[in-house]
Amino acid sequence: MQLLYAPTSPFVRKVMVCAHLSGQAGRIQWLDSAAHPVRRDGRIAAHNPLAKVPTLILDDGQSLYDSRVICEYIDSLGGAGIFPAAGPARWTALTRQALGDGLLDAALLARYELTARPAEVQWPVWREALLTKVAACLQAIDAAAPELAMAAPTIGEIAIGCGLGYLDFRFPELDWRSSHPAAARWYAGLAQLPAMQATLPHDA
Repeated sequence: MQLLYAPTSPFVRKVMVCAHLSGQAGRIQWLDSAAHPVRRDGRIAAHNPLAKVPTLILDDGQSLYDSRVICEYIDSLGGAGIFPAAGPARWTALTRQALGDGLLDAALLARYELTARPAEVQWPVWREALLTKVAACLQAIDAAAPELAMAAPTIGEIAIGCGLGYLDFRFPELDWRSSHPAAARWYAGLAQLPAMQATLPHDA
């Protein structure tokens, strides 16, 4: 399998955490790309009309995207139980994945407002609204923290963990731990998992 990736992408990190947890990381070849919200990379667009990472290319040439689809596919190969099969546990995991992904979507857009949009057309009110969503997600994560798994995370905990890791990486000024102690305690444990340590984001 081949993965079009960016080393800074939290959604790529989600995929690779799942790959490590399910024993599939060694089967994935990383393909360089230059994902950008405005400038399309033809290397990605050839396999994904959205020209976004992560995009997984299977051995038969089929492409899978986005991270939600790729993560579930990888779990189906390794059987690590990252996606509960049925019942309340599955809906809880998927809802928590949506919470983590929603935090990431809002944080990425807030970052793009400053890094991808020219200064003369930036909209501060829009960026503040996005950061309000981030703050609301943090409150929900803090409230749920006592119930979140650490040693054997589902896709819900993985998405939330990658979201919190992205805030550390790109939004250190938010200092989210100081006002969300339960989330901070939980994340401190999750972050020590080898799968999380092996996938820390970094600038290229």
